[in-house]
Amino acid sequence: MKSSETIRWGIVGSGMMAMEHIANIALTDNAVVTALADPVAASLDRAAAAVGTDVARFADAAALAASGLCDAVVVASPNFTHVDVLPPLFDARLHILCEKPLATTIADARAVATAAAGYDRIFWTAMEYRFMPPVAEFVAQVHAGRAGRLQMLSIREHRFPFLVKVGDWNRFSVNSGGTMVEKCCHFFDMMRLIVGAEPVRVFCSGAMDVNHQDERYDGKKPDIIDNSFTTVDFANGVRAMLDLCMFADGAEQQEEIVAVGDHARLDVLIPAGDIVFSPRVGFRNPKTVSRAHVETPAAALQAGQHHGSTFFQHQAFAAAVRGQGPVIVSADDGLRAVAMGLAAETSAREHRVVAMNELGL
Repeated sequence: MKSSETIRWGIVGSGMMAMEHIANIALTDNAVVTALADPVAASLDRAAAAVGTDVARFADAAALAASGLCDAVVVASPNFTHVDVLPPLFDARLHILCEKPLATTIADARAVATAAAGYDRIFWTAMEYRFMPPVAEFVAQVHAGRAGRLQMLSIREHRFPFLVKVGDWNRFSVNSGGTMVEKCCHFFDMMRLIVGAEPVRVFCSGAMDVNHQDERYDGKKPDIIDNSFTTVDFANGVRAMLDLCMFADGAEQQEEIVAVGDHARLDVLIPAGDIVFSPRVGFRNPKTVSRAHVETPAAALQAGQHHGSTFFQHQAFAAAVRGQGPVIVSADDGLRAVAMGLAAETSAREHRVVAMNELGL
């Protein structure tokens, strides 16, 4: 596709994340939303209003795929639907930006990754955290060796509880894959990216201790983890840790990522957008900490809830569609992030270390 040609976008699933994609497609040159698919009419109405122009509406992904109205499609439907939504999109040879998680089971994620491996169009797993400007700069500095040889990586997300979704599907692990898949596949993807190696074993201690205690849906209590500590050992000897709390709404920073090497510690703070460099100085010597701010354009910040990342992800995806850039997050990346999340879910449930080869990886 030429750079001057308009990418016609379809969006499958018209909930909150779809609205963020709509806002960021509107900021992208030569891109327009032409079709929406969702079985819920009220959701379609909201999404169509956000598009602001005439847009075709369909009840399902198959009808959208068969319409011939789209060149590319965002899959933003509930996690458990991805495995069924994707085949007609593959058949229609559309470029696909599939929201995380890729799927909710290892078998389904592997099936999607296998289909994508031989696909002659762009398939991209949406992992927004990679594209936050401060995080992208942080990763570049770690890879450039600013902290020295990386030995330890820690990620903290202290945030608000899961939001209400249509049909309350995200209250149950059978639909979402569980919190460690639904929410944390982002962070497991970041771990692999930063560490540059594959995970060997995972240990997670987690539970649902505060949120959703009084909620019932058809008489059933939600079963999703709301706090956890997860430790991951990587094949190259690096250790990584994820500290998740979903009842820490008032935290100053929602995300903090810390890389410690043999020469220094490097932090990135979101939403502050700061990178903090703390070199080793020896016992009782004066510290020489420095802080630099990484600016994110205001328009990108205002177009979503992921610190501008969705905008930059769309720019990179469009470049790949036009043959001007690589696929940055593959279906295989999506599969491996799901596998790490499922390993963490199993570890928390069974109170044991889970080896990644138990999942065939």
